[in-house]
Amino acid sequence: MPRLAQTAGLTDVQEEILSTVRAFVDKEIIPHAQALEHGDTYPADIVEGMKEMGLFGLTVPEEFGGLGESLLTYALVVEQIARGWMSVSGVINTHFIVAHMLKQHGTPEQKRKYLPRMATGEVRGSFSMSEPELGSDVAAIRTRAKRDGDEFVVDGQKMWLTNGGTSNLTAVLVRTDEGTEDAVRPHQRLTALLVEKPEGYGEVAPGLTIPGKIDKMGYKGVDTTEMVFDGHRVPAGQVLGGEVGRGFGHMMDGVEVGRVNVAARACGIAIRAFELAVDYAQQRTTFGKPIAEHQAVAFKLAEMATKVEAAHLMMVNAARLKDSGARNDVEAGMAKLIASEYCVEVTQEAFRIHGGYGYSKEYEIERLMREAPFLLIGEGTSEIQKTIISRGLLREYRSRG
Repeated sequence: MPRLAQTAGLTDVQEEILSTVRAFVDKEIIPHAQALEHGDTYPADIVEGMKEMGLFGLTVPEEFGGLGESLLTYALVVEQIARGWMSVSGVINTHFIVAHMLKQHGTPEQKRKYLPRMATGEVRGSFSMSEPELGSDVAAIRTRAKRDGDEFVVDGQKMWLTNGGTSNLTAVLVRTDEGTEDAVRPHQRLTALLVEKPEGYGEVAPGLTIPGKIDKMGYKGVDTTEMVFDGHRVPAGQVLGGEVGRGFGHMMDGVEVGRVNVAARACGIAIRAFELAVDYAQQRTTFGKPIAEHQAVAFKLAEMATKVEAAHLMMVNAARLKDSGARNDVEAGMAKLIASEYCVEVTQEAFRIHGGYGYSKEYEIERLMREAPFLLIGEGTSEIQKTIISRGLLREYRSRG
């Protein structure tokens, strides 16, 4: 068992799950990731394997056919999957966020309708807040849902939708003005709609178009798309929780889960980058000895390992806080901030240790170099995390002067 990124206090069930996932990653993901990533190929066989293992129902309560595991278990599973290939962790990330939102905020009817089929992977979730000109200003959302009898008519455009083509249930944050006053705060006009759709691209339903995959620098294999609404009708019963104007809180709860997920993904990539670097440094020889025996490289490895360990511990802390029911916005922001920044630094040092070979597509580190930067911006940039952290700290340490 590797020394780094171990988690104290796990149950026997958690240990068994992680052992199974780790073996799956080593056997079914790592050997195929390079070819799939370079071909921008959806990992269909890997996804089927995850379904068979029950991973799509990892956090779904047992009463709905899932495993009923904690956010910590989910985060540690994601860490291992990202260690194999980050795109595979992306396939299940948005699914877990939607399952969490349904579990925490869905009506009894919504839970019964979706959670059992989400547990089996029959229903695959995706999550949509961002818009082309929105960035992190969520309260400025323009996509609008207007009430028309027992339905909402939705118009607008969403952006950066992970699993947009391969999912069939999307939690979409929209603006709904009914029942609000002019003086109400902007985020209280937002509602989360559960939008059902067929898988695929083009006009997948009347007034709903998934234009196609966005071509990206990294994060290949998993589809990232836009979502365009033009008079698309959604039944009023698809409002998450059954009440308009609550969508911002529902989505932020999901985002906290997402930030722990991004931290876990960053930890997974950093672990893999370190593994590749420490292995290569013991095989590559210069001046008559392995480069790991040169102090310059040995010190790099020491710093990399320390960053891997620190990021992992902060990620675990944020997950455990969320599981306890305590507020974890600051801790999730801290974990996401440090894990993503350290991931980029560790990956770059691994790239340097590989020298010229690191620039070759034959070596795995080249892929990691393109994947790591995504984590600096996913679920909020480092600057957004610093904003969240500083506001939380000022709230807790308010001056008495």
